[in-house]
Amino acid sequence: MQPGAQLKPLTLTPDEQVLLDQWVRDGQSSRLAMRAQIVLSCQAGCSNRECAKRLNITAQTVGTWRARFVAHGVQGLSDRPRSGAPRSVDDALVEDVLARTLHGLAPDGMRWSSRRLAVTLGVSQRTVLRIWRAFDL
Repeated sequence: MQPGAQLKPLTLTPDEQVLLDQWVRDGQSSRLAMRAQIVLSCQAGCSNRECAKRLNITAQTVGTWRARFVAHGVQGLSDRPRSGAPRSVDDALVEDVLARTLHGLAPDGMRWSSRRLAVTLGVSQRTVLRIWRAFDL
């Protein structure tokens, strides 16, 4: 955007106004609360620079969240999915590991070891250990 260019005023529906006010009051997620404050300040007629100065953030941050709100509404204020490799362990495997660990015994009547459970399920021992750690087992 050109310096000094006029920004389109933000208009909020009554439902959006109530939701953003609630996010600011609750402050459960400081990120969402800050983004809601940005939108509410912009809606009140503040420029990006004024809003940034009031909230002690950069004008670029204000511009980013203003643009995301204009493009996507309230849903645009939440975080987008991050890049990275997709999960290699599906929910069924996690459920199977947990069920056998918590409710079943190994064929010899003893508790499951990570190695024995991994061989039985056809996965690596490391996979079993990661699942156990994720669920504090």
